[in-house]
Amino acid sequence: MRTLILLLAWPGAAFAHVPREHVPAATAGWNLEPWLLFLLGLSAIGYGIGLRRLWRSAGGGRGVSAVQAWSFALGWLALAGALVTPLDALGGRLFSAHMVQHELLMVVAAPLLVLGRPLAAWTWALPAAHRRGVGALFQRAGWAGPWAALTAPLGAFALHAIALWAWHIPGAFDAALRHDALHVAQHFSFLVTGLFFWWSVLGHDPRGRYGAGHSTAFLFATMMHTSALGALLSLAPSPWYARYVAEAAALGIDAVEDQQLGGVIMWVPAALAYVVAALAVVGRTLTRARA
Repeated sequence: MRTLILLLAWPGAAFAHVPREHVPAATAGWNLEPWLLFLLGLSAIGYGIGLRRLWRSAGGGRGVSAVQAWSFALGWLALAGALVTPLDALGGRLFSAHMVQHELLMVVAAPLLVLGRPLAAWTWALPAAHRRGVGALFQRAGWAGPWAALTAPLGAFALHAIALWAWHIPGAFDAALRHDALHVAQHFSFLVTGLFFWWSVLGHDPRGRYGAGHSTAFLFATMMHTSALGALLSLAPSPWYARYVAEAAALGIDAVEDQQLGGVIMWVPAALAYVVAALAVVGRTLTRARA
């Protein structure tokens, strides 16, 4: 998980919305920042190498199952789709496209990447002599305490909620659209707090401190507050964000309708993702109880 944040979250967010000049017509709209492509590629190659070594040592499907490997692949594709494809550029012109991008980061890429167990695969991608040392580094007392707080359900829930609501304040959102550094911070906070949140509710709790009840409660609470924000955006009689008024008009789209669509995207599909996750957590718990 630590490696996931360092290699995936920060580089991916850091190079989103960077100005791209002199782009060939064939790739116009695509975010082809070399460092972004390099680090996305590195994360995928590292996962593949580690998975191959792990399965050679422990047997196919052990340590990381085939389903988990596919989860990582789909999460990686969702992350690349949000940050590399023309959706990234379109998000600067239409609020609804921007919401699709954010939901891909928070409710598609983040949970799938967590389910993929990248820490296990990437550890095996390291030379054998370095694996134990890397593990010991992250188990030091100075790191373990803050990590436990950030990945506890309440702490992860609070951080994710604060990031979501704070960045949708009109002044903050408009500032992020005007300044690349703030836009980087916005995407970084959405993805990283999303990773913490999904890590906390999907059962990565080696000490067994939290059960399915905690996970479902925080999934329900997150569904409620994100739905509330989506409803506020959908029902607002006027646009919240000044930047999109002119941008949407230039495309022949009404800014209020664009905002309403973006609010519905946050309200309905995103809420459904939390419901599905809660049902999966409960179903997994019941299956284990029967076993």
